[in-house]
Amino acid sequence: MSLCRFIIAVSLILLTGCIDNSKKEVLPPTPKQKHTVAQHKSEAPHFKGTKVPVLCYHAIREIGPHDSSDQKAYSVTPENFELQIKSLAEEGYHSVTPDELKNFYTNHGILPEKPIMITFDDGRKDQVTIGAATLEKYHFKGVYFVMTVSLGKKHYMSRDDVKMLADHGHIIGCHTWDHHMVTKYQGNDWILQLTKPRKQLEAITNKPVTTFAYPFGVWNNAAADSLKTHGLTTAFIFYGKQDSIRPLYTIERINIPSTMKIKNFVAQIEKTGTN
Repeated sequence: MSLCRFIIAVSLILLTGCIDNSKKEVLPPTPKQKHTVAQHKSEAPHFKGTKVPVLCYHAIREIGPHDSSDQKAYSVTPENFELQIKSLAEEGYHSVTPDELKNFYTNHGILPEKPIMITFDDGRKDQVTIGAATLEKYHFKGVYFVMTVSLGKKHYMSRDDVKMLADHGHIIGCHTWDHHMVTKYQGNDWILQLTKPRKQLEAITNKPVTTFAYPFGVWNNAAADSLKTHGLTTAFIFYGKQDSIRPLYTIERINIPSTMKIKNFVAQIEKTGTN
């Protein structure tokens, strides 16, 4: 009897993106884990039957009475954020990194039981003071896609914040310099929006930066191919479906809006895991 008969299949759905608001704001030791290996027929890029939920957060803040629908869609209250992360812990989920996900897809790598990825876009300060603090309270690690033009600005992370996150085992990813849409790049735009920000983040963290989130979640074939050429190994989208030819560069994420109830949050993740 082959080993694969005993191996538990794990799953994934991924959906996401970024948002600017009118004020130019874009929007402890881990417990012992059981591990599982997905049953793969091949290393084909379609990843059939291997969906892992990837969550996406932007602002973690109180919702104001005059907030726009977009602001509400890309924000979650601190209270709801903690309830969501607590529920993941109670349901037995374990956080994974982009490299672990890539290894799982391409090299039959091992993932923890009930894997999930928790990501944050833009580099807001509340993602550190509330986000990281809550994740660590419940033994999770996050993936932080940082827009480097905002470093040190009001309401955004400092370089020390980014360094601290990396030192604590969270993953730092690139989210361009100033959130310029990749489908409009010309000339030296890739140097400005990817090469320089990536080098800056690597200098801050002393770690390689290999993952990327498209501004606004928008991509095209040329952009995905360029990321691969530049040495990025994974990239995350928001709108549309994962591309069968470039699956590692079109990973979907689930946006978590302020209006999502905790029962719907859990149900959405469970539904994703059974696809």
